[in-house]
Amino acid sequence: MRTFVAGQEVHGDIEFAELALGIDVDLFRGPLEFETDGDRAAREDAGRDILADLRADAEAGDEIAGWDALYADALTRTVPFLRSVRGLRAGTGEAA
Repeated sequence: MRTFVAGQEVHGDIEFAELALGIDVDLFRGPLEFETDGDRAAREDAGRDILADLRADAEAGDEIAGWDALYADALTRTVPFLRSVRGLRAGTGEAA
């Protein structure tokens, strides 16, 4: 069985969420691969602006924007597994 959102075929859970909710997971969570400090700062600035817009739309009565804001805000509090593992000291299982 295939899944389509807005006429586009979906190939995974993340893509489904992005298409259905209009939220770019990597924008709020961060990419799984390395990003420079400048890239991270730019991504976080854009994320803050988009989150502020979603919250403003929610306060104006847009229920979907409110749910999107909650989802995006939750994503900003997650740490991708691969990035969190890099902070562990090799062989000790303890944070660096």
